[in-house]
Amino acid sequence: MNIEMTNQRGSGNPILRRHRSTAGAGRITRILAAVTMLGIALCCTLSTAAYADEAIGWVTLDGPLMEKPDPFAWIVGEDPDGTLAGVVSKFDDAASRRDMPAVMIHLKDVQLNRSQMQTIGEAIQRVRDAGKEVSVFATNYGPGELLLGCYADRIIIQPGGIVSFPGMYVEEMFLADTLGLIGIKADMLQVGDYKGASEQMARSTPSPEWSENIDRLLDDLWDQMCEQIATGRDFDDAELDHALRQGWLAPWDRAIDIGLVDEAIDIVDLTDRISDEYAGARITQTLGDVRAGDSISLGEFSEVMKFYSRLFAGPDHTIRRNTIAVVYIDGTIIDGESTQGGLFGGGESTGDRTVRKALKTIEDDDRIKGLVVRINSPGGSAIASEMIWQGLRRVAEHKPVFISIGTMAASGGYYCAVGGDRIYVDPGSIVGSIGVVSGKLVMGGLYDKLKVGITPRARGPMAHLNSSTEPFSPHEREALESWMVEVYDLFANHVKQARGSRVDLDDIAEGRLFTGRQAIDNGMADGIADFTETVSMLADEAGLIDGTYDVMTFPGPQSFEDMIEQMFPFLAQAGMRDIPAALGRDLGVAAVDGVLRQIVGPDQWGEVSNALNGLMLLQQEPVVLVAPRILIFK
Repeated sequence: MNIEMTNQRGSGNPILRRHRSTAGAGRITRILAAVTMLGIALCCTLSTAAYADEAIGWVTLDGPLMEKPDPFAWIVGEDPDGTLAGVVSKFDDAASRRDMPAVMIHLKDVQLNRSQMQTIGEAIQRVRDAGKEVSVFATNYGPGELLLGCYADRIIIQPGGIVSFPGMYVEEMFLADTLGLIGIKADMLQVGDYKGASEQMARSTPSPEWSENIDRLLDDLWDQMCEQIATGRDFDDAELDHALRQGWLAPWDRAIDIGLVDEAIDIVDLTDRISDEYAGARITQTLGDVRAGDSISLGEFSEVMKFYSRLFAGPDHTIRRNTIAVVYIDGTIIDGESTQGGLFGGGESTGDRTVRKALKTIEDDDRIKGLVVRINSPGGSAIASEMIWQGLRRVAEHKPVFISIGTMAASGGYYCAVGGDRIYVDPGSIVGSIGVVSGKLVMGGLYDKLKVGITPRARGPMAHLNSSTEPFSPHEREALESWMVEVYDLFANHVKQARGSRVDLDDIAEGRLFTGRQAIDNGMADGIADFTETVSMLADEAGLIDGTYDVMTFPGPQSFEDMIEQMFPFLAQAGMRDIPAALGRDLGVAAVDGVLRQIVGPDQWGEVSNALNGLMLLQQEPVVLVAPRILIFK
């Protein structure tokens, strides 16, 4: 203002000219400044607008995940949060979406087995490979949460939380002396020096062969865990060693210092912080294969009527176009029909009759272009395993059969696996145990202690084979061993026929166990692939294009009537007067199941239950193909 007045008092044009020149420069400066500010504002607006059109994917992992489709889905609708396939579909959806720059994973109460953890980890890696940032949040990080977090770009912890990674601990229990205290003797036989299935009851300490077997398996599983942490956290050997020594129990701030986690954010601030990092981007939990209209809310009368309509109409399992079939072999392999476990608990099993009926449908229907068999089994009945193998080979004569191994395909589980054309595993799958076990518990000593009188009455040359009071006679033992060798040779021949020159039976048989990674090296498996990838590879093999085929599980879902009969078997077998007693027996079994579940923990209960069911088969069959031990990882 003063300059302007001074210029007005002056008497020469040069001053006026200078004033005009300065004024022009000021206008230009102001215009340039305005343009610059406009550009900055425009850039900010465009950036904010870009994020405003984008979304941050939010995935919550809470509790256990089912591998098989939910048997109730046809009634109440799909629940993608409750199945492994549903969770994987969320990550694959996030990887493919152009409007999703990042994914946030909230770990609440994760109960995943080794295979599921690696499958989800591989799905997380696909999201990262697509250029998206993946973050993981948990209040506390145990071994499972930390290993899963190491697949992500960033690990976030709740202030006040802890990281606990003490290592891998396995306990083995040997009961021979304990059984001897009460007068019971385990009279066991096995074919395969490394099998070990009989040692738990027949020995007081492990054999050298079993120790070699289990140590080789555990060494590779531990190496995989260490490699995952080192890769995920970008540790060298010295840093990994320091982190493992300090991370056995580290409070949140120390965990940040040693590099096991990246930062701490209070859970109440988590959504705001994530939103701030991607200003304007909304947070969405709508990911994956979400089928609108499938779910039912029983809050309205119309929905109640819809529920009853579905319930009594039964499930729709119609093949409408080209299809890839999926068959699950879960739990103990038994002779007869599959079971899902009772309403109050109990083990799941796969029956050869159920599977063979499904395989016959798959074999005969030309619209089914291939089969994927998902195996999570420690084995079971030798005869049932052979029946399933025969059915798989019949299908393989007409269409491709791929095997996807989850946590375990041991003994009878691997027997079934070699019925396929290709075998795919997770790195931590447990594979092998090519061997046979048989035996019984001799109760005569216990009966004597309890003063129980037993009078045996036998007819037939081998009737005493089933005696509960006497061990096998030399003649009985010789006959039983001869049969076991025949079963073993048949098993080994199937492996040799399927795997050919890729395997050396001297190195892989005799009951030896291997991780999935080791199985690829020794020729027992073809590659690393999760279930989704196996389905995709089969589709390519069958010449199917994405979007032109369905994936269907066989057998299809049970009807409501069948569900009720399986939950309450006495309804199909007993009269009304027997219902209270039968229900009481089911509740009694549930009580025992509940105690054991609490002892071993929910994460390990499935494997423990399957192993116990496998051993119980010795009550019904003289020869079984079961995994050698219950492995409880802590």
